[in-house]
Amino acid sequence: MYKLLLKPLLFQLDAEKAHHLVFTRIKSLFRLPFVASLCKALYTVDHPALRRQVFGLNFKNPVGLGAGLDKNAELVEELAHMGFGFIEVGTVTPQAQSGNDKPRLFRLPKDKALINRMGFNNDGVTEVARRLRQCHTNIIIGGNIGKNKFTPNENAVKDYVTCFDGLFDVVDYFVVNVSSPNTPNLRELQEKGPLTHILQTLQARNQAKRNPKPILLKIAPDLTDSQLDDIIGIVQETGISGVIAANTTISRTGLQTSASAVESLGPGGLSGQPLKQRSTEVIRYLHQQSGGRFPIIGIGGIGSAEDALQKIQAGASLVQLYTGFVYEGPALIKEINQAIVKQNA
Repeated sequence: MYKLLLKPLLFQLDAEKAHHLVFTRIKSLFRLPFVASLCKALYTVDHPALRRQVFGLNFKNPVGLGAGLDKNAELVEELAHMGFGFIEVGTVTPQAQSGNDKPRLFRLPKDKALINRMGFNNDGVTEVARRLRQCHTNIIIGGNIGKNKFTPNENAVKDYVTCFDGLFDVVDYFVVNVSSPNTPNLRELQEKGPLTHILQTLQARNQAKRNPKPILLKIAPDLTDSQLDDIIGIVQETGISGVIAANTTISRTGLQTSASAVESLGPGGLSGQPLKQRSTEVIRYLHQQSGGRFPIIGIGGIGSAEDALQKIQAGASLVQLYTGFVYEGPALIKEINQAIVKQNA
């Protein structure tokens, strides 16, 4: 139904306007008493072969929603009925911020891709935490955290600590986002020194808690092998729980959309099918070079069950959807889970 009826209509609208329209309509639909049950019946696959225990958490299936779609935890309960095994909210910053100027989200239909330069637009950690406290769902929730745009990099650790403290009681795991290309100078925090400092500070705060939460690092796909080696060393040195590979790319190579059309859209992170191969390469490299010593969540270019299985075969313990969910709809979650069950039959 999504691909035949809804998607053609939504793709006639500006991408960000379509996003907000969908959120409003889903919220309204789920007020009807039968919609949640119907959605769950249509899209949920429940099978022992799907169960995963990763960084101390029990996932009902390995297919999650990546950060960026539900930045402000507005639809967690509704999305939980669409078959996901976990949902990641954010990126959340200490203070609310409007993000970059519009338009800032663009579709590349020929490539099944998106370009975004949203700029961590979100309602701030206090409001997001308030919404999560009101959620009535047992789905695993991740909190993706970042720094405010105008916080200088030398003070970035304070922003991450503020978000960590603000979300600690309402999420099951954390993701440190230093890899978005849409906040000025943010990717400089992926360098070994500042990144180690941020992660060590968060880990010290985490270990002081009665029940520490898993902390993961989300990295860019544009890192060199040498930089990936540094990431492996940092994960082991700081004792964080794992890595998410990979965020959006600044590369524009191999696109079917004309170079002039892409250039006219301006800067931003590219996600979707063009990222598929590179994100899988990063997953495989991290898994092999680390000897599988930490879990990896794979994201980037998953538009089919086969794409998801390739990520898992490369070394991913879990996978996440974002652009593929926009292009394929919730049926993709079911298809991936069914393929995993079939593979394990």
